[in-house]
Amino acid sequence: MTLEGGCYCGALRYRAEGDPLFKGQCHCRECQYASGGHPNVITAMPEAGFRYVKGTPKQFRRGDLPTPVTREFCGDCGTQILSRAPGLSGAVLIKVGTFDDPTVFGGPDMVIFTIEKQSFHAIPDGVPTFERYPG
Repeated sequence: MTLEGGCYCGALRYRAEGDPLFKGQCHCRECQYASGGHPNVITAMPEAGFRYVKGTPKQFRRGDLPTPVTREFCGDCGTQILSRAPGLSGAVLIKVGTFDDPTVFGGPDMVIFTIEKQSFHAIPDGVPTFERYPG
């Protein structure tokens, strides 16, 4: 599979190749901050198959958390492209909203960090849910 996408203003573009490791919907509190209050929908892709083809992202990692993710985003428009999680080495967690064709997502294989879910968050029927990341 090949995914292409980028940020809202077009300053960042990427290409991701390989088989998706999983497709998820994450309700962790960090994702809620990053998304403006809702869960993030992500596709985990092999890090080895990911590259930026235009631009260089800015990065942010919280210094007050024991194992924070690194978030990569456009320094111009602020669009979050992906996260790199310490517990998922070898993977990049690409935000579905940045895909050129978000319809290829189809839906999550799992819903994670439901322990931090808000009452107004919707979970798709029939999708396995986990209080944290399974593994």
